[in-house]
Amino acid sequence: MKEQEINRYWKKIVNTMSEGFMLVGPDGIILVVNEAFERLTGYTSKEVIGKPCTILDCDACERTLTKSGQVWCRLFAEGQVLKCHCHLRIKDGTYLPALKNASVLKDDKGVALGAVEILTDLSELERLDKKVDLLSRQVEEKIGFHGFIGNSPPMQKLFEVVQKAANSEAPVIIYGESGTGKELVAQAIHQLGRRKKEPFVQFNCAALNEALLESELFGHIKGAFTGAYRHRQGRFEVANRGDIFLDEIGDVPLSIQIKLLRVLETKQFEHVGDHHSISVDVRIITATNKNLEELIAQKKFRDDLYFRINVFPIHLPPLRERTEDIPLLVNTFVHRLRLRTGKKINGLSSAAMACFMNYRWPGNVRELKSALEYAFVIVEKGLIDLDQLPSNIVEPKPLVPDSVQPRLQTTGFPTSDESLILDSNPDGLDEKTALIKALQECKGNQTKAARVLGINRVTVWNRMKKYGIDLKKVLRTY
Repeated sequence: MKEQEINRYWKKIVNTMSEGFMLVGPDGIILVVNEAFERLTGYTSKEVIGKPCTILDCDACERTLTKSGQVWCRLFAEGQVLKCHCHLRIKDGTYLPALKNASVLKDDKGVALGAVEILTDLSELERLDKKVDLLSRQVEEKIGFHGFIGNSPPMQKLFEVVQKAANSEAPVIIYGESGTGKELVAQAIHQLGRRKKEPFVQFNCAALNEALLESELFGHIKGAFTGAYRHRQGRFEVANRGDIFLDEIGDVPLSIQIKLLRVLETKQFEHVGDHHSISVDVRIITATNKNLEELIAQKKFRDDLYFRINVFPIHLPPLRERTEDIPLLVNTFVHRLRLRTGKKINGLSSAAMACFMNYRWPGNVRELKSALEYAFVIVEKGLIDLDQLPSNIVEPKPLVPDSVQPRLQTTGFPTSDESLILDSNPDGLDEKTALIKALQECKGNQTKAARVLGINRVTVWNRMKKYGIDLKKVLRTY
């Protein structure tokens, strides 16, 4: 094909490209665009040809001062830009992540005739990167009900509620103590819901200060504040058509709460430093371990926002309310740690398991997993025993200070796991005799005997072992 024929068909050639093509004059006026450019930006050729290229508000474009005193694009000074990651403002007001390659065209005398830019859409690649990252974190948790481990009645009820929440489009709020699995609930709702093929974006609202939080959630334009040298998409924009999970919602400042309320009510927001409204279709899932009603009474949380996010509340049970799941949790985490470390550790000794069953787990499942990770550092093989567990689990601190611990009769038993500590030797007996008496009065129930003596169940087991106490003989002689 001769050069004359190439010139004849060059428009057809550039229209076969999947990348956006743009030819810009030396004055920055757009001269030509291809069909891929129209698809990428939403603009038709008639809408952009004859307009300055700044209509795209590219955050990678830098202006420089020419010898003639005019301010113009640095591209014409440097000659080319290769593999530049940037964001372009497209017709609907959102920003498109793109890869830009640009070169200046010059005549034989070196005079710039214009510049050609090739734009590659990176939005799908970014979406897939986020998906891969999410899936890689979920692979390890792929067991039970979307990562949850447990067969207890409270967990079965939770699974039913999560399924119903997923079938709805209403805002969901997840209440639960630290370590109970609020993130897993949010992920399960997304995976079971109608938006499962769309983005799932999660963010901890307590991680940043007020200024950075606003930018992180809603994005900002170049120059919005010191250090904003690029356009940045916010989490809401990235989550468009999908689900966004805002953890620690109780820590959001009041000024940001107002903007969250607007997104919920109008499905619109603005980038920091910009006045263009952007529409989004996002399902909001929130979570907190705080009492939002108390925060409302303290004027720290807006009641109107509370009523908007508290449409479908889900309450996660703490581990102490589903102790029957502890053996299953232990076996699952031990198996994972064994695969990860290569150590031939088979599980917990009976004493260590008893310790796990009687401990209150203020840190819930996260604390249990951490305790096993600690033990896997200490133990090389065999069973994990008491002396290889964290000390705070083996000998937990009293629930009330010693100065306020009441003395109760040895025949009276507390009715709650949060019972007050009893005097460890109420009758002035020696340690062995006091233990035998408590076991007899409690008909061999070591948990109740521990409460009578004001010690934990593991200590009862240790003292029985220390003094060679046979429970069957003790009960036979009573």
